[in-house]
Order: sequence, then structure tokens, then C-alpha cells
Amino acid sequence: MHDDTSKTRHPALAPGMRRPVTPGELAVIVGAGASGLAAARLLSAVGARLRLLDANAANVTEETRVLADDLGMEIIRGPHRAEDFSGAALVVTSPGVPVSLLLPLVRKAGAAELIGEMELALRYVSEPILAVTGTSGKTTTVSLAAAMLEEAGRRVFLGGNIGTPLSEHVLRNERADVLALELSSFQLQGLSHLRPRVAVLLNLTVNHLDHHKDMAEYTDAKFRLFALQEAGDVAILPANDPALRSLYEQRRCRARLEFFTATDRFAKTRLIGTHNRANAEAAFLACLPFGVNEEAAARAVAAFVPLPHRLETVGELNGVLYVNDSKSTTVEALRAALSSFDSPVLLLAGGKFKGGDLASLRGLVKEKVRAVALFGAGRNFFEEAWQGAAPISWDAALPEAVARLRPQARPGDVVLLSPATSSYDSYRNYLERGDHFRSLVGDALKELEKRAGQEEIKGETA
Repeated sequence: MHDDTSKTRHPALAPGMRRPVTPGELAVIVGAGASGLAAARLLSAVGARLRLLDANAANVTEETRVLADDLGMEIIRGPHRAEDFSGAALVVTSPGVPVSLLLPLVRKAGAAELIGEMELALRYVSEPILAVTGTSGKTTTVSLAAAMLEEAGRRVFLGGNIGTPLSEHVLRNERADVLALELSSFQLQGLSHLRPRVAVLLNLTVNHLDHHKDMAEYTDAKFRLFALQEAGDVAILPANDPALRSLYEQRRCRARLEFFTATDRFAKTRLIGTHNRANAEAAFLACLPFGVNEEAAARAVAAFVPLPHRLETVGELNGVLYVNDSKSTTVEALRAALSSFDSPVLLLAGGKFKGGDLASLRGLVKEKVRAVALFGAGRNFFEEAWQGAAPISWDAALPEAVARLRPQARPGDVVLLSPATSSYDSYRNYLERGDHFRSLVGDALKELEKRAGQEEIKGETA
């Protein structure tokens, strides 16, 4: 069953916003994922005719077809063509669909405007926005901020790249005190109506060069976060990155600039690592303009449960800790993970490499890692960068790599899945990869418990 929120009301434009499409005009939505379908429901609610495109026919599920029937939406599967955009007053893309691929087709078809789902939704919201972006740490930081705000009694919508499209908030007609939004470079690229009351850029390292044409384009996308802020707004950057401050100043951004760094302010926490202490500080600074005090923030941090696939402890076998950091898809995420442990690490890494300086981790690998078990694609990148820093093995798949490490692990060690790659060589996403690791550890734990039970029975019958 789909969420029939599209029929609940006619969404009202935010003050000063121009209507993106008028009733009866054709809107084309690209991508049948959560963002695309949320955009379709919002556009239906404002009276548009709808056409949904997806290059991958497998993405068009039965639920999508039911929704299409309900909304009177045409569906076109397969490679995009210029004629698919013919007659469109508006084209709305989902995150992850490169604008550079669509723009020539949209222009050829004479479509009026090309925007993303986030830009569409922004035209219908007037609540203050707390926005977080960065190469890594976005989800944890924005979730911490939302928890702090709620602990202080604020009504919060938490969404964007974290999972719930902003269009869903518009359709729910539930007024929030603060919109806490995680924004990816894909969502930021091309935004023209985003003005966060508070904007946080956690870090900026090489990433998504399989999507963006170069690092300059990726950087430009991230800095869209600050473009429309005014002097009364707040921009937050890491204190230990003068290059980001220089970029901010070069672009003549107008918001008041503040800096965060790791402290021991929130000592009571289940979060692992210096980087998470920094994330908590960034979240707190972001919440201060909304009236959150340190006591409320501390309660929120203490109660905060680490998010799945982000340095998540999934089991302990014979004194060996197994940690799932499948969300580690970049070199910098792996750096943060390795820096989080004082115990010897047996590292599981590998997958579709997205770019970055693996060689810069060589010293950290030599210091922290007792063995590296590579799996899947990307083998050559790791071997070339780390040869001689630690013993390196390779297996085609994750189960074999885990099985290889288990006999090497000693009590007090950490077996860490922190791939520093995307998962698309073997899995649909990092969630599936992390779940697979969790299940492998769970199966091993069950086997260990079964053997212990059998030994106990033998002892009783001897």
C-alpha cells in the first residue's frame, strides 16, 4: 500500500516562491525511488499531469504501478530519450541521476525547467532549516542535532538524504519548529531556493567522482549550502581545515562563521571515535541558535544509539570485537574508523573504489592494522598503496574474507568492516553489505554457542 497523502490538501507555496507548475501542465519525474515518488505525489497534489521515467525497468515495482494508476501517471522504462521530455513544463530529477546526462535531452525537447526533488519541496516550506553536509559524518551529525532539538522540546522534521524526502513533509501538512536536513552533493547541485538558518559543512574530501566531473564540481555543489545565507544566519566549519575557511571567504559567503572541533563536552556517549566527538560538537553548535542548552544536548548525546553500519558493534567472539562500518565508502571514512581504535585491527576492505588517496593511510595502517583482508573489486588500488604496511590477502567475496580473518584474530582484537569503497560491485548498497557482515558474525556466534552447548552436554554425561 502506498501513502495516500497526495489527496489530503493542496500544498501552499512558501512566501515569495514562484509556482513550479500550474494545474494541467506536464511534469516529468526522473527516477522511481523514494524521492521520485514523493515528488510525484507532491506534483499530483498541485494538479500537474505526470510522467515517470526510469532507465532501470527493475526499479518500477508493483507499488509504483499502483501509485501510477492512482495518480494517472504515465510510466516510461528504459534509456532516456529527448521525446520522453516533450511537452514538459517541469522536469524533476532524483538524487543520483546526473544532471549532465539529462540536460541535453531536456534542452532538445524544449522542457521549461529542470530541478531536483529537494528544490521542488523547498518552494513549499517556510520553517527554519538546519542543514548538514560533508563527505562523511552527515547522518550521525544531523541525527544528533534532531535528538538535541527534540530533547529541548522542539518539533523536528528529520529528512533529506537521511531517508525521508522533504516532499513528504510538505504533503503531511505538519508544521515543524525546525527542518533538520541531511543534504548530499547530488541534492545540493543546482539548488536555488535553499537558505538554511544554520548550515554545517563537516568535511570535504575526494568523493563521488564517478558522478561529478571533477573535484571542482563536487566542491561547488557542497558550497551551495551557504550561497543564499544572510548575515543573520550561521555557517559552521571544522576548526582544523583552513582550506575550507579560505574557500568560504573566497566565495564571499555572508553568514556568521563558527568552528567546531572534538572536545570532551559530551563524555557520556555510546559513539566511538574522535570524529564522533567532533560530530557531537558540530550538532550542538548548530542547535544553539534554536535555543538548545548544553544540558539538553548532553542528555540527547547520552541517549543516542549509534546508527547502523557506522562503527556498529555487531558481536564478540572469543574476546574479539566485530564492528560493522559498511557506511565507510571513502578513504576519509576509513581514516576516521582506524583512528577510533587502540586495539589491533584486522581490516576488511574493498569494493568499487570511488577515488581518494589510499597511500595517505599507509602510516595509519602500519600502526593500527595487523592484517588486511581485501574482498571484491578494487584490489589493485589497496595493494599498490599498502604493500609492506601490513599483511594483505584477497578473496572474491566477503564471506571468504571474514573466514580468512577469524583464525588470525586474538582476544582483544577488532575485526573491522570499513571498506572505503562503494558496494556496487557485489551489493545493491552499503546497507545490504553491512547486513551481510552482521549475518556472518551472527552465524558464527550461533555456531560457537552450539559447540559450547554440545561440550557442556558431553561434560555432564561423561
